[in-house]
Amino acid sequence: VSEPFQSKFKISGYKRYTQDEHAKFPPIDYAVTRGLFTRPDIAKQISIRQYDRFLNWQMARPPIEPALATQLVSNMHIIPANPEIAKEIVKVKRGDLVRLSGDLVQIDDQDLVWKSALDWNGIGDGACKLIRVDSIQWLENQNL
Repeated sequence: VSEPFQSKFKISGYKRYTQDEHAKFPPIDYAVTRGLFTRPDIAKQISIRQYDRFLNWQMARPPIEPALATQLVSNMHIIPANPEIAKEIVKVKRGDLVRLSGDLVQIDDQDLVWKSALDWNGIGDGACKLIRVDSIQWLENQNL
């Protein structure tokens, strides 16, 4: 399963993985915001916690209803398409606005079947994007 993917996001957090069993696939996860939540005044209000390939986030007073807010924050498992991209994906900093291009993918490896979410509507296990990244472009650098 592969579906083309391209979008721009603000990096709200990132976590590298080297020891977990899945690190050979996506070595880094990005916590990202998109749309309205990329605005610096809003992005600064979002608290992010990443652990064990999961993402928890909170915001005291979201500027939109919670059901819509959950569609603007996502956990992305990042798979570099080649060694050059592998060097680039670890350079992100909190607050960077980046454009990612690649494919939403599925991993089938022995006992592991890991599928990317194909839309923005999910929450919890299975809602994350699993992206093979062919290109990362920095649009803006900001510290949050």
